Amino acid sequence: MSIKDDSVVQFNYTLRDEQGEVLETNDGLEPIAYLHGHDNMMHGVEDALTGKDVGAKFSVTLPASQTYGERNEDAEQRVSVKHLQGASVWKPGMRALINTDQGQRQVTIVKMGKFMATVDVNHPLAGRELTFDLEVMDVRDATSEEIAHGHAHGKGGHQH
Repeated sequence: MSIKDDSVVQFNYTLRDEQGEVLETNDGLEPIAYLHGHDNMMHGVEDALTGKDVGAKFSVTLPASQTYGERNEDAEQRVSVKHLQGASVWKPGMRALINTDQGQRQVTIVKMGKFMATVDVNHPLAGRELTFDLEVMDVRDATSEEIAHGHAHGKGGHQH
């Protein structure tokens, strides 16, 4: 079965930077599962997986616009230190989590004060050309419930 819209796809990946250094991988872990064609995956990765079959193993290098987006140099905000999650002592360059209306977001500390911090809200990998080594582990038709919910259920997907 080939990957198409309304397919539940399970895949393994290794993410590499411009120099080929591994940044992330799920090697040795459960495959990632998502519902294809429902904006649950980076557009560049989803496009690369379209039409592939179980067992397909390939690499794709994608520009920032198709992954984490371009860097916005004006994307700094001041937040209260009490909203930073992940450490008890903060220094510039450290990454923190903050809660937003759209869920948790990773930020990078630019400047620390006693009560307020200046943070860069760009994704840490924004603005970078990235290479994804992908392996399709499983493809199946989505259930009507998965399509209605807009995400994959079960192993590697949403658990509810």
